[in-house]
Amino acid sequence: MSEPPAVPAPAPVPVEQLHFAMPPVHASPDEERTYRRRRLAGALRLFGQYGYEDGVSGHITVRDPELDDCYWVNPFGAPFADIAPQDLILVNGDGQVVQGRFHVNQAAFAVHAAVHRARPGAVAVAHTHSTHGRALAALGELIEPITQEACAFYEDHVLHDTYTGVVVDEEEGRRIAAALGERKAIILRNHGLLTVGDSVDAAAWWFLTMERACQVQLLARAAGKPVLIDHRDAVTTREQLGSDLVAWINYQPLWQRISRTF
Repeated sequence: MSEPPAVPAPAPVPVEQLHFAMPPVHASPDEERTYRRRRLAGALRLFGQYGYEDGVSGHITVRDPELDDCYWVNPFGAPFADIAPQDLILVNGDGQVVQGRFHVNQAAFAVHAAVHRARPGAVAVAHTHSTHGRALAALGELIEPITQEACAFYEDHVLHDTYTGVVVDEEEGRRIAAALGERKAIILRNHGLLTVGDSVDAAAWWFLTMERACQVQLLARAAGKPVLIDHRDAVTTREQLGSDLVAWINYQPLWQRISRTF
């Protein structure tokens, strides 16, 4: 019996024709505003699915691309999982609602406004009362470089080693922003996690992966003594994985999934 004819291998697709998502460039502030609001609604829905919602606590904020000292944020008391772009409210740095028909959580917004003002390059800020983030915060400890993912935070997050109750005044918000500095994240002792990014996608990804890093660290410690990645390797890994662009890229599969819900 004769051999079947060989099937030629398909020619490789030229590199210039391969599709690889990158952060978009917007033609106008209105276009960018629409984009940021959609991304914010999607991130809130994801956080709801992951169980980061705790009563009326928690916010993700995104800077308006045009209006100075104004930020889009989820309304007070609205369930994360149901948030749509049209539900979001626009709040100025003094906590006053300037667009939308809902209230804002004044206590939480005091922190976000202070971070946004101190970090002009921080487009988005995420803070919720996630379970494992609160558990590590209760220990008053930093994330250790015990996994590849945890190295993204190596020497790029800080502990705010004080607790003064629910943050309701601007001065405490400024202290938190000062402690954060130029880092991507902060652990608020006895409180939880807060992350920043140059996009909603980046800030949300840092929060998601930071929460997982807290969970892994707690699990590893409960099982034994975690082995630390050495300083040089941890720095190298952070340089590979720790940029906001890498965070944005990592977030895209999650965005593709959640964007189908609205």
